[in-house]
Amino acid sequence: MSILIRSGTLTTACETFQADILVEGEKIVQIGAGLNAPDAQVIDAGGKLVFPGGVDAHTHFELPMFGTVSSDNHYTGHKAAAFGGVTTAIDFVSQDAPTLAESIARWHTKADHKAAIDYSFHMNITHLDDGIAAEIPRLPELGVTSIKVFTAYNHRLRLWDGEIFRVLRIAGEHGILTLLHAENGDVIDILTSEAVAAGHTTPEWHAYTRPAWGSVEATLRGAALAAQARAPLYIVHMNAAGEVDQLQYARQRGLPIMGETCPQYLFFTVKNLQRPDGAKWICSPPMRTAEDNERLWHGLEDGVIQTLATDHCAFFYNGAQPIQYEGQPVAIPGKELGRDDFTKIPNGLPGVGDRLPVMWTFGVRAGRLTPNQFVALNCTNPAKIFGLYPRKGSLLPGADADIVIWDPHRRLKYGIAHAQHCTDYNLYEGWQLTGYPEKVFLRGRLIVDDEKWLGQAGAGQYLYRQPGAPVL
Repeated sequence: MSILIRSGTLTTACETFQADILVEGEKIVQIGAGLNAPDAQVIDAGGKLVFPGGVDAHTHFELPMFGTVSSDNHYTGHKAAAFGGVTTAIDFVSQDAPTLAESIARWHTKADHKAAIDYSFHMNITHLDDGIAAEIPRLPELGVTSIKVFTAYNHRLRLWDGEIFRVLRIAGEHGILTLLHAENGDVIDILTSEAVAAGHTTPEWHAYTRPAWGSVEATLRGAALAAQARAPLYIVHMNAAGEVDQLQYARQRGLPIMGETCPQYLFFTVKNLQRPDGAKWICSPPMRTAEDNERLWHGLEDGVIQTLATDHCAFFYNGAQPIQYEGQPVAIPGKELGRDDFTKIPNGLPGVGDRLPVMWTFGVRAGRLTPNQFVALNCTNPAKIFGLYPRKGSLLPGADADIVIWDPHRRLKYGIAHAQHCTDYNLYEGWQLTGYPEKVFLRGRLIVDDEKWLGQAGAGQYLYRQPGAPVL
């Protein structure tokens, strides 16, 4: 079946122009003015913007943590993403099996029959031996071209510096990108023990025991290790002003280092954790200060930071109280598990469906980002960095017809009434937004039509990504 999207204002990472888009099957086949396709279904996009589908390169669906599991799975999380204009998500595979291939197979078992948008995987490397080292070069055969390492979570996820250096070298030699969670695990352990011993167990102490300086020095340390390994590095969920400074320092010296931040680090601070419902804002790394918010915004505006993602990892605020999801009651233990102890609060936030609407209102409409920067940060750059471009993140003939028709004038009071996450709260509850997806297409199939869900579990395709993707 052919679809002709007529008279929209196409907005890409580099240009804005009025044109028609002809879709045949799953692909864009033609872009131009006054296209004619007599048998096509015509959709009038006059007065609307047309974007490539969003790419969220940092999500955690159905992730076990603290005796529970994150509340969005690969269906509910993908559905929420689609309502927010996202058509591709990249999830993280935990290294829980004896081999990397077995760990990835376990994630496929969880995801494949539920996936409602297209998806891929990153591979966490949380322990390293000769067998794992030998397996890393074979990851692209499984479609995985990125791996993640941690400088925090001692005795659980952390690799030591020499191990990170070794991973970087192996990955770099085989066109695999290494991602870094940058905090100082040693300092966190000491400060957390001291806080608990002193009876400081309220949510804000999650932030106080994870100082920004730990993220700053770990970012520079990661850049230095990458420089010595002669390998590219991508810093995930940048949250502190000093991290932007260190990223800029490294890039000015020609190092192949890239960075990502998330909306929560642009809008919220440790003050949110001091509220009576502060557990809602607990994630790792934590919220910082208004000054950190502002430096991260400048990093986006100036091009120091390459992507926006969400680090979506939703938990219920009160998992003892069911919500209705698609007509069924759902209750999953969540942040109430740490009601009296911040160290027991599951770390993570909902956000996969919020990113584009919130960033349009407070980024583009506020004059901080251009529409083209918005598309670059949310769609095109992550597709390029993670080996999906031009199939994803583009409006080009031959690309997948992942298309968002965006109404830049639609006004709404946002929150759980619109967000489709499987959880009981939204960080942006009551915020007034202007600009929202009207229609969302996944490979030429309409899956969101205003407030109507037309997608289905199992319709998402697993994406085999290309190694050797560019450093932006």
